[in-house]
Amino acid sequence: MLKRIYDWCIAAAEKPYALWLMGAVSFAESSFFPIPPDVMLIPMSLAKPQKAWLYALVCTVTSVAGGVVGYAIGALLYDSVGQWLINLYGYGDKVEAFRASYAEWGAVIIIGKGLTPIPYKLVTIASGFAGYNIWLFILCSIVARGGRFFIVAILLNRYATQIREVIERHLGLWVAIGIVVLVGGFYLATKMF
Repeated sequence: MLKRIYDWCIAAAEKPYALWLMGAVSFAESSFFPIPPDVMLIPMSLAKPQKAWLYALVCTVTSVAGGVVGYAIGALLYDSVGQWLINLYGYGDKVEAFRASYAEWGAVIIIGKGLTPIPYKLVTIASGFAGYNIWLFILCSIVARGGRFFIVAILLNRYATQIREVIERHLGLWVAIGIVVLVGGFYLATKMF
């Protein structure tokens, strides 16, 4: 089953809708969706390493745009939608502490958490709730998300053949590692948020 999903993602890089779908996942992940765009970015970049830069750019732009939606949820809709999303992920009791830390460490929090596997939607919603300067939020989001996606692009553009061989040889192990990183990101968010 894993091989079929992986093969579908690799083949999807050839489809005209693949870039749009990856952009939609990246946009949604920054505001409400639990799956990171890496699940499409990595296989598509492995299939077409020469387009890894384009894929990273699309993920960056759509992630920042989705982050602005998450910010709006926190700023305008926190009492209803924002609080529901934060509580859905189990972080409702930590929002006030996070909000208080923004006064001193806002940029560091946004960039630091934007580069990690910690769910970025939590940062975007909390940034809006905390009333962090929207323009600084956007700038920090560009740095954080761009840094994360372009690091992947650099590696996959340069070493796609070797990385693809390793992934295909041990696909189950890499999927397990990906799940551990994703779950670990949520766990870290509960401890750091």
